[in-house]
Amino acid sequence: MALPDFFVAGAPKAGTTALHAALARHPALYMSPVKEPKFFLTDGPPPTQGGPGDVRTYREHVWRQADYEALFDPAPAGALRGESTPFYLYRDDAQLRIRSRIPDARLIVVLRDPIERAHSNWTHLWSAGLDPIDDFVRACAEEERRIAAGWADFWHYVQLGMYGRQLEHLYSVFPREQVLVFRYRTMITDAAGLLDTVCGFLGVQQGILTEVPRENVTAHPPLTARHRSLARLLRAGSALATVLPGRLGTAITDRLEHSLQAGATARQPLTWEQRQALIPRFESDIRLLESLTGQEYGDWLAPRGDSGGLVGARPTGQRQARNGLPRDF
Repeated sequence: MALPDFFVAGAPKAGTTALHAALARHPALYMSPVKEPKFFLTDGPPPTQGGPGDVRTYREHVWRQADYEALFDPAPAGALRGESTPFYLYRDDAQLRIRSRIPDARLIVVLRDPIERAHSNWTHLWSAGLDPIDDFVRACAEEERRIAAGWADFWHYVQLGMYGRQLEHLYSVFPREQVLVFRYRTMITDAAGLLDTVCGFLGVQQGILTEVPRENVTAHPPLTARHRSLARLLRAGSALATVLPGRLGTAITDRLEHSLQAGATARQPLTWEQRQALIPRFESDIRLLESLTGQEYGDWLAPRGDSGGLVGARPTGQRQARNGLPRDF
């Protein structure tokens, strides 16, 4: 069976798309052509309902085993096979499925300041016209209701950033030596060093990869009456797309989303007031994360997070500078 040897397992909006693209350039690694197949998220077909746009996303799941294995069939002989589904860190059941099928799998985890991650996550969905709430903190307050209503994992803005709980479960399923954990900012501040660490962790030649390409930057269109109107149309179109034949519904929503993104700029920075509103929700989990890793994450409780540093299979204990670095990746 053609199954992966390793996974980029999380977290969403933490540079996993860029890391996937970087690793695909290594001659000894083969990354799945579908970056996020999500195979281990279910035991069968994905759900058939959820929040705005969820059904369309579920249709992209590679859930049939034959289709999943086919992603890795073209891998050159001897190459390590990998895929990147950033929800594997979040989902306990996915971790157990991986363990049962590939007990020797290696897992790569990227941790980003959980409030910055949540804000990027919300911005992604709001700018795409899917989240109807135009205030980040209020959108986070709706999370429990949305989870209860069966909205997909990507709507779990706060819960996706509870890395302490997630890693605690992952370490109960896989030996620590099979897990590499590092900070998102390290890809920006020391890309070559980070890629050497990843290659060393996977057991392939170091010194080949030197940069992480810029990928998947979150856009932030201006909040205007036009945006609100187009967003309402897009949400209605997403619902209609579930019953339209073929790709007709997708073509409609793609065109609306393209119009929404016109004139978009980079994601707007969080205010200290916004961070203050959410820090209490993360504090105990950050302390758990520190206990699990032996590393400090106190900067995530400060006015500005996203600092560098590497933990996991090959910890360096280094702190990286943050001067003038881009907010998104």
